Amino acid sequence: MFLLGFLLGLAVGFGFWLWQQVQLNDYLEQIIKPLSSHTNKVSLPLLPFSRTLSDRLFQEMSTAKQNQQDLYLSLEVYKQLLDSAPLGYLQVDEENQLLWCNNQAKEILHLQRWQPGQVRLLLELVRSYELDQLIEQTRDWQKSQVREWVFHPSRDHGQVMLELKSLAVAASSFPLPGGQVGVFLENRQPLLDINQQRDRSFSDLAHELRTPLTSIRLVAETLQNRLSPPLDGWVNRLMQEVDRLINLVQSWLELTQMETNSTMLLHLETVEVRSLITSVWETLEPLAKYQNIKISYSGLENACIRADKSRMHQVFMNLLDNCIKYSLPDTSIHIQINLISAGEFIPKDIQSQLLEINIIDSGNGFADSDLPHIFERFYRGDKARQHKSVHESKMTTSINGSGLGLAIVRQIISAHGGAIKAMNHPEIGGAWIQIHIPEVMSKLPSQDYS
Repeated sequence: MFLLGFLLGLAVGFGFWLWQQVQLNDYLEQIIKPLSSHTNKVSLPLLPFSRTLSDRLFQEMSTAKQNQQDLYLSLEVYKQLLDSAPLGYLQVDEENQLLWCNNQAKEILHLQRWQPGQVRLLLELVRSYELDQLIEQTRDWQKSQVREWVFHPSRDHGQVMLELKSLAVAASSFPLPGGQVGVFLENRQPLLDINQQRDRSFSDLAHELRTPLTSIRLVAETLQNRLSPPLDGWVNRLMQEVDRLINLVQSWLELTQMETNSTMLLHLETVEVRSLITSVWETLEPLAKYQNIKISYSGLENACIRADKSRMHQVFMNLLDNCIKYSLPDTSIHIQINLISAGEFIPKDIQSQLLEINIIDSGNGFADSDLPHIFERFYRGDKARQHKSVHESKMTTSINGSGLGLAIVRQIISAHGGAIKAMNHPEIGGAWIQIHIPEVMSKLPSQDYS
């Protein structure tokens, strides 16, 4: 009886010990599981094997510690790379507190007051509405954003304020987990200064060239009246080249003035678009007759805009002259005038409608590689648009231009608050220039006419 009681007690004690081992194994399993989530699940031993489990626990903890050290090392390497980068970088949390920025960002935004390890609101360190709006839009839309603006540094001390200069900044932002936002910053001011210095140099050169070119033309005119054929032909050719140089210099000066003065002086008046285009075509029609090129209209019969008539005359003169040069013989230049909703072009609270003017020639169109550069100064897509012009003398010559006409056109359209775009027409295949102009004064029902 005593032996039976002893065995029963031993069985109960062994069962209790076994239950404790199971509980201990479950507890250790819960501890190890987060540390080894990347590994396959391994069954844990029971009973006397708890020492093996303890060894594994210490091994997992050692591995986690090593991984943490590797992450800290990688983070330091990335910080060093960003500190050495030519671009500025800053990172804010979900409350717009500055978490970290590199040396270049400190220099661009004058963040010398911020020290590593500090967590302060970005607004306390940098007073820039554009930067704050960029970060908020990036966080709200969860999309990368790009923006350029002129940054005006601020300081508490008035004397220091006078020493700080404004600079052009370009920023590219991207969303990060947890509501954080990263922003790359680029100081564009040195590039703008170089461009302004280049423009001033070219403007000074153009001013200096006008006087000798005018003198050369006067001498050529004097010789033209005193020479007989065939010598006078050489003088005529000389005068043509001098006129081309004079026009080039004048165009350069005009374009530089437009780009320098962002607010171009415009004499606004009510301009009826079709009548303006008709007057321009009457001037160019003698050139169009050489290749039997005609013009056709469609769209609004009468549409008026608030614009500078002389500037808009210059726009259509440049565009239609190009159309005549590059259109094939015995074809037409199509003008389409439509009234469209402003949509994404202009904020709805400012203007609800735009006048769309489409000018489509019958030439070979633009090369795809040329389209992004059509309106750049001195850019000429010769491969896309070059062909031979046939004159009455039956001589063939390549069409030449200064490469400034379309750049001037874009500046004038931009000064009127409009936009211009170059494309190729999908059906006709010719060059397609599309203009959007606000300030529509009146409109009549659409009708076709030619």
